[in-house]
Amino acid sequence: MAGQENKIVELEITALSHSVSQSQNYAIVLGELEGNRRLPIVIGGYEAQAIAVVLERMTPNRPLTHDLFKNALSSFGIEIKEIVINNLVDGIFYSQLICEKDGEVLKIDSRTSDALALAVRFDCPIYTYEFIMEAAGVVLDESEEEAAQKVEKKEEPAKPFSNYSVQELEAMLQKVLEEENYEKAARIRDEINRRK
Repeated sequence: MAGQENKIVELEITALSHSVSQSQNYAIVLGELEGNRRLPIVIGGYEAQAIAVVLERMTPNRPLTHDLFKNALSSFGIEIKEIVINNLVDGIFYSQLICEKDGEVLKIDSRTSDALALAVRFDCPIYTYEFIMEAAGVVLDESEEEAAQKVEKKEEPAKPFSNYSVQELEAMLQKVLEEENYEKAARIRDEINRRK
């Protein structure tokens, strides 16, 4: 049975939303590629924004910290090949960046939120172990998953974006990009794209 606990599980990001339990934080939900379990992880707003920027294919006016880190690693010929969420202690997830430079493999400890922000930038796989999925994973049936996606999309401004003209939306989009509010920018961009 000990060998089964060390079994590796590949994950993908399935959702990013406000944390129900902690208002200042977000929840990123990782789903196993070959199964129906989900691994929810609470992360800070800054890290959530750093992940959302890449998932929404947005280009910030200035490089974010994770962009800087990726550029620095790449400049020195270091590639992140994968990230591994390798431990869970007292509700805190621990991760490692598995890097490669000139054929040599390097392991670097990381906060899980930072590791995920880098994983989306390097487009590398995300793994964890079976014992972590057993301890913290949840199984969602399809109706619960659809409900979770609907809750995730509820957050709208006092005046819905549909009430603005395309020109007003484009001006608003430019303003929120300057404020580096990429989450709101993604919603505005989606509304503009719906009209085109």
